[in-house]
Amino acid sequence: MKRNESAMRVVAETIRAKKGLSLGIVLAVGAAVAASLCPPLLLGRVIDAMTAGEGVPAVWAIGYFALLALAGLMEAARESGLTVFGQAMTHALRSRLMEKMTRLSADELSRQEPGAVAARFVSDVDTVESLFTGGIAGMAADACKIFGILAVIWLRNRGLALVLLLLLPFLFWFTRRVQRGMLAAQMAKRRAVGRASSLVPETLKCIRTIRCLGKEDYMAGRYDEAIDVGYRAMEKTNFYDAIYSPVILTLNAVVVAVVMLLSASGNARVLTLFGMSAGTAVAVMNYIGQIFAPVESLGMEIQTIQSAIAGVKRIDEFFAREERNPTGEACGQEPTDAAVELRHVTFGYDEHIVLDDLSFRILPGERVTLVGRTGAGKSTVFKLLMGLYTPGSGDVLIDGRPAAAMAEAERRRVFGYVEQTFHAVPGTVRDQMTLYDDSIDDEAVRRAAALVGLDKHIETLPQGYDTPCTPALFSQGEWQLISIARAAVADPKIMLLDEITANLDAETEQCVLRALGRASEGRTVISISHRTGAETGRLIMLGGHNAASA
Repeated sequence: MKRNESAMRVVAETIRAKKGLSLGIVLAVGAAVAASLCPPLLLGRVIDAMTAGEGVPAVWAIGYFALLALAGLMEAARESGLTVFGQAMTHALRSRLMEKMTRLSADELSRQEPGAVAARFVSDVDTVESLFTGGIAGMAADACKIFGILAVIWLRNRGLALVLLLLLPFLFWFTRRVQRGMLAAQMAKRRAVGRASSLVPETLKCIRTIRCLGKEDYMAGRYDEAIDVGYRAMEKTNFYDAIYSPVILTLNAVVVAVVMLLSASGNARVLTLFGMSAGTAVAVMNYIGQIFAPVESLGMEIQTIQSAIAGVKRIDEFFAREERNPTGEACGQEPTDAAVELRHVTFGYDEHIVLDDLSFRILPGERVTLVGRTGAGKSTVFKLLMGLYTPGSGDVLIDGRPAAAMAEAERRRVFGYVEQTFHAVPGTVRDQMTLYDDSIDDEAVRRAAALVGLDKHIETLPQGYDTPCTPALFSQGEWQLISIARAAVADPKIMLLDEITANLDAETEQCVLRALGRASEGRTVISISHRTGAETGRLIMLGGHNAASA
């Protein structure tokens, strides 16, 4: 399932939500451009009056500085408005990305590199913010300024206006070349940064294995390779950025020199186009500097826009990922007496097939143990049963319904999952069991704690069930009992047990097994065993073409 979401849609919603702010930014941009065009004209009149020996009214001088101040104030207002708008847009984008991530299936998330996902939330969102706070807004302001200056110069010196108009096609061509080069370099850089970022958590996760096997240099080499790719891409970006500004500044100097030489040529026909008074010359030179300054800024804004386009594409790719079905709308029902049934299921990770034509049935209340070598697919079966993965072919049914189509709200009432290692969540003892599910009341929490034999111990804690959890609060065995209580607190029909005593000593193991026996009464139990002799109930052997029951 996919939703019609994109980065630009989120931006449009932010603009609609901030109508007043958006309008204020537009007005500030227009006022800043208008205010910046007036001072050179007023300065030219002052100089013409002085060269003619006329007096200069004090109001002209006051007006000149007032216009400069007004332009500065409008620029400050624009920047302040864009900063506030950018923060609102960043919040909206990151919130929507997080919502999207919570809707992705575990299968889809497992295909994502952690560094690439983190880059979308951080650097890609930041570049989209800069697209509007610096790229598009700056380009719009600079474009308005350029057209305004061209209009004023046309009225003051048509020859200079014609020279500038002749330069525009070259500037357009040159800008497009820079734009294309920057886009390719930015895309390559982002891919390299995402790859390098994913290697850091990968290294930390496997640090013991890396050090045990002496593979530090190998991992450093992989990281250096990704960094080098990003460095080369960044060099290309810097090259395009470095050549843009000198070209623009050189054109600025050439145009000023040519216009000044032509205006001083003394040729009547040339002066028809380029002749001007001293005041007009000062104003024109001021305008030439102003027109090339925004053109130069366009280079930086192009870089910002190209970088943001790369970020927009990556965010849209994430939004386009297939989502799981949280409502169970497509969940059909088949008549069956089995609590769990797999029919000719084939599943693999990428091209590696883990389960090949697997079929078995488990009746309500039955106890079954999945056994097989490491990599035979025992944990994969659990993920398929809980609907975290979807099979490549075949059917995974829970009470006759497709597991992957089960409603999210119903899943915890169907499955109680006890993992090999307990994973605590931030919060209190109660939060460890409820996982912040408000539908689970205090009485259910106390029953679950009593079921595993921890109720009296928890009541002796400083704040009872509201005691904040720390790693030292419980022993390893007690944490595993909390894990069983977490699985049983929602009163599920099926208990999934993933070798829960593998890391415990013999005495603690017996305590956990007794608690597990109480929690499993009246429920269908499916467990994973890696140790011969630890199996209970019917055995299902994995690893061959079909599952074999014993």
